[in-house]
Amino acid sequence: MNVAIVGASGAVGQEFLRILAERSFPIDNLRLFGSKRSAGRTYTFKGKEYTVEELRHGDDFKDIDFAFTSAGAGVSKEFREDITRYGAVMIDNSSAFRMDDQVPLVVPECNPEDALERPLGVIANPNCTTIIMVVALKAIENVTHIRRIHVSTYQAASGAGAAAMDELYEQYRQVLRGEEPTVEKFQYQLAFNMIPQVDVFLDNDYTKEEMKMFNETRKIMHSDVMTSATCVRVPSLRSHSEAVWIETERPVSPEEARRLFEQQPGLRVCDNPADKQYPMPLFLAGEDDVWVGRIRSDLANPNGLTFWLVGDQIRKGAALNAVQIAEYLINNNQ
Repeated sequence: MNVAIVGASGAVGQEFLRILAERSFPIDNLRLFGSKRSAGRTYTFKGKEYTVEELRHGDDFKDIDFAFTSAGAGVSKEFREDITRYGAVMIDNSSAFRMDDQVPLVVPECNPEDALERPLGVIANPNCTTIIMVVALKAIENVTHIRRIHVSTYQAASGAGAAAMDELYEQYRQVLRGEEPTVEKFQYQLAFNMIPQVDVFLDNDYTKEEMKMFNETRKIMHSDVMTSATCVRVPSLRSHSEAVWIETERPVSPEEARRLFEQQPGLRVCDNPADKQYPMPLFLAGEDDVWVGRIRSDLANPNGLTFWLVGDQIRKGAALNAVQIAEYLINNNQ
C-alpha cells in the first residue's frame, strides 16, 4: 500500500505513525504532508527517515491508496479533490464531511460495512467523544433499541492538541509559583478548574461538540436515538471520560449489560466497585480499547442503565479508528 498522512506534524499525525508501525500496516511507500510551516521536518518510521512535504494542489496523491488526513476541516475541504482524484481513499479526521450524506461516518466495531460505499472517495472519522460512546452502545443496541442517551463528558487537555497540554503543564507551574497563569488555548484557566464548554455555543445553547454527539450517533447507528450531552474540559492530560445514561426499549440488567460489554469488540470491562476497580484516564493513556465500568441500573428510570467510559481520544478517538477503517477495507479487498 502507498500511504499518505496529511497533518503529519500534529498530535494525531504523530499517532498515525506510531499506530501504523505497531500494527505492521502494509506500507510500500509513505509520504508525509503538512503546512508550509511544517514542511522540511523529518520523522523516523520503521528506521527510515521521512521529510514532511508542503501540501499543495496538484498530482501528489496520484499513486496513493490511503490518505489519512488530520489537518482541520478547512484543509480537508480544500484538498479533497486533489487527494481523491486518482482513487485514493481519504479517511478524514476532521469535521468537514461527517454529516455529508455522501460520506460514510464509520466506527469499525459498529458499522464497518458503511465504508464500502463512498461516492466522494471519503470516509469520515467521527468525533472522539462519539467514537468512545458508540463502541459501548453497540453492545446494547444489538439486543434492544436505545431510545435516549444522556451523557456528560470529561475531556482531557490533549483533545485541544499538544500545545494545550503544554499550556496545562505551564498553568500548574505558574499557579504553584503564585503567578498569573497563561490562558490561550482554553476559555479560562484549566489548571485546578473545569470548563463546561468544549467548542462554540450554538443557538440552542448546546455547543458544537455536544451537537456532534447528537447527530453523529444517529448516523453511525442508523437510529432515531435522542442524545443530550454536556461536554466539560477537565485538567487531565490524556484520555476522555464519559458518564452515560441510556433508556432502552426493554430493561437491561447490570449483569446482562456486563456480559454484553465483555463480548463487544474494542471494549474492556473494569467493574469491581468493592475493590475500587473502575476505569480512570490516568492509567489508560495509550490503550487501544475503550474501557467501561460503574455499570448499574438507573434509579430514575426502570428501563435505564448507567455506566462510565474511558478512552484514549488520540488513539481510538482518532488515529486508531482511521487505521482500523483502512484495515477493514484491505481485508475486504476494497
